[in-house]
This record gives sequence, C-alpha cells and structure tokens, in this order.
Amino acid sequence: MWSGPRNISTAMMRAFENRADCSVVDEPLYGFYLAETGIDHPGRDTIVAAMDCDWRRVVAGLTEAPLDKGHIHYQKHMTHHLLPAVERGWLDRVVNCFLIRDPVEVVASYLEKRDAVTLADIGIREQAEIFERAADRLGHAPPVIEGRDVQAAPEAMLRALCAAVGITFDPAMLSWPPGRRASDGVWAPHWYGAVEASTGFSPPGPAKAPPPGFDDLIEEARVYYERLRRHRLTGAH
Repeated sequence: MWSGPRNISTAMMRAFENRADCSVVDEPLYGFYLAETGIDHPGRDTIVAAMDCDWRRVVAGLTEAPLDKGHIHYQKHMTHHLLPAVERGWLDRVVNCFLIRDPVEVVASYLEKRDAVTLADIGIREQAEIFERAADRLGHAPPVIEGRDVQAAPEAMLRALCAAVGITFDPAMLSWPPGRRASDGVWAPHWYGAVEASTGFSPPGPAKAPPPGFDDLIEEARVYYERLRRHRLTGAH
C-alpha cells in the first residue's frame, strides 16, 4: 500500500493486521530513506539505529522472507521512501495499491507536525510514478483508494479493495483493540497517538485548510493527485 504521509495509512495497517491470515510491516524503507537523505525527522537517530538501512536487504525481506502469520503480507509504504537508488524490479512481485488524500488536507495536516513542507515531503509525485509503472505493466489501473471514502463507508470500501486484490473480505478488518503494536515503527510515539486510541475507522471530519502561502505547492500536487483519483474505487463492485 503506497501512501503519502498524514493519511489513514496506519489505520489501514491496523485493519489488515486484525485479520488472522495477514502479517504487516510498517514503513520498512524509512530507515534507508533517513540515512540516505540526511533529512531531520522526529526520532531520526533512533529510527536509523533500529532499522536495516540497506534497501537491498529490506527488499529481499519484503519479497522472500517467511511471514509471521497467514499468507497475506500487508506492506505499509510511504511513497517518498522509494528513492531513485532503489531498484524497481521487485515492484512486479507484489500487488501495488495506492492510498490517496486531497493535497489541501495533506499539507494542512503535515504542517501540524513539522514547520515546513515541500512536494518531496508528501510523496505525491513519487506516488504517481509508482502508479504509472504498475498501470503500464498491468495494462490497467491498479487499485486506488481514497482515505475519506474508507472513513465514510469502511465496509463497502474494504470489500472493494479486497475484491480488487483478490482476497476475501474479513469483517475483523472493521475494528481492532486500542493501543500500540509490536509491529509499529519506533516512530510511533511521534505520529501514532490518534490511531493508538482508535478502535476502528473514524468518520471523516471537516476538511482542514493549510495556512496561507502554500497554494503553489498544493496546485502542483493536485495534478498528480487527480491522475490517481479518477481511478479510485467507489464501492463494493
């Protein structure tokens, strides 16, 4: 599942982890991304120290390692972690899905956590590139799901997603126990407060608006967002 930051990506991971037949992994390329770019994120040194920062070993684990449980492996990825140095052939060995959110809301939410934001920070351009690569190989659009749609109609949208990737919907995906998971990344204390308190998908709230000065960034991001949005799943069919 390829997402940008400040979406419902962790709640989606919770939903899949609550299945008895599914193992999950939380942003496995994050350590590599931080080590390679030198960017300063909350908990950066702890993350780099805790994770394997060799993308080749990470990818081998994502495509070859045995699963902790079940036969489904849900991989929660941030699109901007897939830096150009990472060879792309392994993407042909997984089912690529895309979780999207309106750039207005992404930028507004991101700025609640950090002082600045750029196109590279939100990964929307990379998301479109990964999408186009998958679409070219498949000959049709891969599954795209909008976070607000999932929040508004969790069962219908999760049924549609499961059908699109060829697995059976499990009602256990609709709720989960609160709290932190062993599978959560070490960055959870900085980012996961809301999802740790959750027991399911919350209804979508009012759209957030960013502070002034980000119109150009949002419009640049919107071009990529709309490219994916026109292919989004709309219900259980």
